Amino acid sequence: MSRKNTETRQRILESTWRLLETEPGRAVRMSDIARESGISRQAVYLHFPSRADLLIATTRYLDEVKDIDARLAASRSADRGLDRLDAFIEAWGNHIPEIHGVAKALMAMKDTDEAADLAWKDRMRAVRQGCAAAVQALSRDGRLTPELTPDQATDLLWTMLAVRNWEQLTGDCGWSQTQYVEAMKTMARRLLLVAT
Repeated sequence: MSRKNTETRQRILESTWRLLETEPGRAVRMSDIARESGISRQAVYLHFPSRADLLIATTRYLDEVKDIDARLAASRSADRGLDRLDAFIEAWGNHIPEIHGVAKALMAMKDTDEAADLAWKDRMRAVRQGCAAAVQALSRDGRLTPELTPDQATDLLWTMLAVRNWEQLTGDCGWSQTQYVEAMKTMARRLLLVAT
């Protein structure tokens, strides 16, 4: 891709990100994004054939800008399942506040907007994969409670780490970010690990 195309693509992604954060719940249209980025609607479609493609690319771009891969490095390279679990919860838990504006917009739109629903599911599938990897590491180490199958344990961890739960605890209940992350690590350990 030429430098000009790369710059245009980045401008489109940044405009989409900005619109999602500043107008949560409003179905951001391709024409809105074109206007915000200062290019034609046709140019937006040249880079992103569908609105779903654009929304998915925007969420992945946000992860790239916030360097989620670097945050997940400790989890991915952990030798022990417990270390992988703790590192994953810390990485994802501390990533939520940075992506919350876009997440909130997609959650508000997903029930009535197929493109937003696809983008939200794409990102949540990635979070679930991280949960599954941590659970598999616990299972490999013989630390996963026998009361749960790996799928059930993954379901529970994924649900615990849902953005809406973070919103409720840090917003409605007034928890600090540190309290949230530490509580999620403690609760995940109590729920998923073999009792000693």
